[in-house]
Amino acid sequence: MPQTTYMAKKGEIKPRWHLLDLNDVPLGRAATRIADTLRGKNKPQFTPHTDTGDFVVAVNASKVKLTGNKKEDKEYFRHSGYPGGIKSVSAGKLLVTHPDRIIKTAVKGMLPKNILGRHLLKKLKVYAKTEHPHAAQKPVEMKI
Repeated sequence: MPQTTYMAKKGEIKPRWHLLDLNDVPLGRAATRIADTLRGKNKPQFTPHTDTGDFVVAVNASKVKLTGNKKEDKEYFRHSGYPGGIKSVSAGKLLVTHPDRIIKTAVKGMLPKNILGRHLLKKLKVYAKTEHPHAAQKPVEMKI
């Protein structure tokens, strides 16, 4: 009898919700763990071309740890689309003003660069403080 490989179908796997506290957690380690959970790589039913992942609620994004001189040296760029319209901001300043963007940018770089990756990024909810509106989903605490 030939062996067959299991491939999950769309809607076959029910996603769960995870809560991750980013207080004093290095940015790269947190982003790696979040990206793997969003894709579903921690499940035995993982299928690369299907959404088998879970939702992630990340709280305390403003307290994430940047090691070394990254607060001063690391730059985030955006472009308006007009000539000369590039703007940059340091990681330290972005951590104060929009801490959720640092987390989302790091996770986005670890997801596939296609429609599936953009869909998976919508399952990430990042909040600067401890409060979040997803208590009704009963998220399970995730450790790093």
